[in-house]
Amino acid sequence: MATDYAEATQPKQADKSLGDLFGELSSEFVDLMQTQLELAKTELRDEARQAGRTAGMFGAAAIAGYMALVLLSFAVAWGLATVMNPGWAFLIVGAIYAIAAAVLYMQGRERARDIRLVPEKTARSVKEDVQWARQKIS
Repeated sequence: MATDYAEATQPKQADKSLGDLFGELSSEFVDLMQTQLELAKTELRDEARQAGRTAGMFGAAAIAGYMALVLLSFAVAWGLATVMNPGWAFLIVGAIYAIAAAVLYMQGRERARDIRLVPEKTARSVKEDVQWARQKIS
């Protein structure tokens, strides 16, 4: 038990000067920050890619919604004018576009909820690195 206490009170790197230890710590800290920066860049790039796909879905929903509006407008106009066949055909096609627009919008909305603007992995890793640095100093 006494030897454990004696070992615990001894410096971890007794052969190094304080200047060497601080130099090593600052060098390791710079390396650590560079690694964290690269991790943040990678994580943000992935989130931007996901945001781009989500924006594409909203764009597709907008196009489909526009087509639905145009076709349903023609369907209503021709349906009222001719009372039968051509109008009903355009009404069915317009309804299909309306359904497609609704589905695309809902999928885009779900993907938008999953986008994280804060790089969570990097934040967690930085917290771990701060704990590591505290242990290294003590």
